[in-house]
Amino acid sequence: MSKSVPYAEVIGDPIAQSKSPVIHRYWLEQLGLAGDYCHAHVTAPGLADYLAERRGDPAWRGCNVTMPHKQAVIPLLDRLDPLAARIGAVNTIVPEAGALVGYNTDAPGFMEPLQPWLDDAHLLRMARVMGTGGAARAIVAALSDAGFIVVLAGRDPAKAQALLDELARGNNHHAVDIAHFADPTDFEFDDRQGLFDLVVNASLLGMAGQPALAYDLSHTPPGAVFYDIVTSPLETDLLARARSAGFATVDGLAMLVGQADHAFRRFFGALPPRGAADAELRRRLLTPVPA
Repeated sequence: MSKSVPYAEVIGDPIAQSKSPVIHRYWLEQLGLAGDYCHAHVTAPGLADYLAERRGDPAWRGCNVTMPHKQAVIPLLDRLDPLAARIGAVNTIVPEAGALVGYNTDAPGFMEPLQPWLDDAHLLRMARVMGTGGAARAIVAALSDAGFIVVLAGRDPAKAQALLDELARGNNHHAVDIAHFADPTDFEFDDRQGLFDLVVNASLLGMAGQPALAYDLSHTPPGAVFYDIVTSPLETDLLARARSAGFATVDGLAMLVGQADHAFRRFFGALPPRGAADAELRRRLLTPVPA
């Protein structure tokens, strides 16, 4: 598949549900750039052939990688960016001087919507992260790099501890059973000024077809921010309850757009239009696609 204009893709299995083409095509349109961004359904057995074919296509600018290929693709690449190597997952592949280079834009994309809070200096930053899957790897690495103490919750605390040992800088982090957060608590929170608390759902819980995340809000100090990376539905049970209780919230589209920003720069060599343009992009992302 060779195109007459520069193009990039998102690959996965399944892939038709991806919103990435909406994002990249909108930015290309806004910038007046000749180019395209498409879906490509790639199965595990076809992954090597896909990359071999694209490697020789001069119009191909790279691809985003979604499940289930973020780790499987690594042995097929020529080199990894240091952050991708540390996280052990690739979600962006770019051809550079004949080599296929793997990047991870999930980590900076996750952090982007938190920047208004992180611009302030804090006495202490703590994040309660739910989930120990692939998304949690990038999130734990990014949060620890930003000076957070991470409390990582999973069904298997030993797995959570191993993930912290591998990816989190420093040794003040904690692994707990995710069930710990399901029941109410009367824990007395630190009331000093300059503390920043974050609650992150990095699991599949709350996604369409999955049970809701069992998280009792009493585990969260006043002024905390809730961040759920689930995109379907966008308004998860966790975010709805947190917002009703007066907490600030960040939804999954924020991370999706943030990671796409970093990928777009590498694919098309231009900064995507952000700021005021984000409102229209969000409107398009929330508009149902006609059947």
